[in-house]
Amino acid sequence: MDEPIVREHVQALCDALLAGDVGRASQEMSRELQANLGPLVAMLPLPLTEARIETIDMAGTGYLALLHLVGDEGSIRLQTRWKERDGRPTMVEGSHVQEPSAAPDTPSSAADGEGA
Repeated sequence: MDEPIVREHVQALCDALLAGDVGRASQEMSRELQANLGPLVAMLPLPLTEARIETIDMAGTGYLALLHLVGDEGSIRLQTRWKERDGRPTMVEGSHVQEPSAAPDTPSSAADGEGA
């Protein structure tokens, strides 16, 4: 299993999700994920208007692929973990990446450089 092969399968997942074909997308997933598809699908901003791969990196014995998914309900970044199962790359985990929130300006930080 190498990065170009993993990329093909990640792209197939993105294409299926963008087409709204969750059944076809689930074919790229492990049996465990297929059996518990509801929570994964619930975090997606369906229907999607964009699904793209941000990064694919080797991580231990598998690969991590970061996806950017955009839909009518907003956008998310989904980190997926891929391992070889039955001789092919298979998504074994998916989790929503929390976007860091911008730190609000606080009155104390603005006053630190003044006076004294």
